[in-house]
Amino acid sequence: MSASHVVLVTGAGEGIGRAIALKLASTGERVAVTDRDTAKAEKTATAITAANGTAIALELDVTNRASIEAAASTVVANWGNIDIWCNNAGVSSMNRFVDLTEAEWDFNFSVNAKGAFLCSQVAARQMLVQNERESGLRGKIINTASVAGKTGKAPFLAHYIASKFAVVGLTQAMASELAPSGITVNAVCPGYVRTSMQDREIAWEASLRGISPEAVKQLYLNDTPLGRLETPDDVAGVVAFLASSQADFMTGISLTVSGGAWME
Repeated sequence: MSASHVVLVTGAGEGIGRAIALKLASTGERVAVTDRDTAKAEKTATAITAANGTAIALELDVTNRASIEAAASTVVANWGNIDIWCNNAGVSSMNRFVDLTEAEWDFNFSVNAKGAFLCSQVAARQMLVQNERESGLRGKIINTASVAGKTGKAPFLAHYIASKFAVVGLTQAMASELAPSGITVNAVCPGYVRTSMQDREIAWEASLRGISPEAVKQLYLNDTPLGRLETPDDVAGVVAFLASSQADFMTGISLTVSGGAWME
């Protein structure tokens, strides 16, 4: 794909999603910054336009098909098509497996797995009616999964791990089915990323383990051979690669970007 495409990023109000939106805008893409929290989406879009990029901010709840379709329709009405759709929105919580509630399970799956399904279906339907680009592709779908989608070894995250395994599996299934129509589907699998979500997880894990938050952070560092916590920009760079023409012949891949916390 050439430059100046239309990108929609979910969960782009903060954290990894914000970094993805800023990175793709810096490469010349027009970015639809979406989030359930419209005020946060607007802050990201403002940062993009302040840097001479092109962006719009839209409300999008990944658990609500009507909300997804409304956002997609607005993007198409403004810019004509959607070339790249980044399913980044995600949630987490922590609990011992024997204490997990159905509500915790459903919450993680409704956003992480069902959200990726609903958004991808809306994205794919739009891409299927678009003309092929110079590369022969109609569009790209990029999912934010997790190293938790490749290993079940992390404690207190059975429900989250299961939901991210679902994202990795969905990525492969969609890639296989949509490839003949010129749509590629790939994922990124981050490790210990410094975000507000991680701050909450550190506090939860400290409580569950009965240790200090600083000790939990040290566990994360010890588990990462490159010796530092990951940043949202580390993830955004890999997403930018998958969104670029250099990755046009890649599909069904879940790329691990974890500083060595997970090796395959």
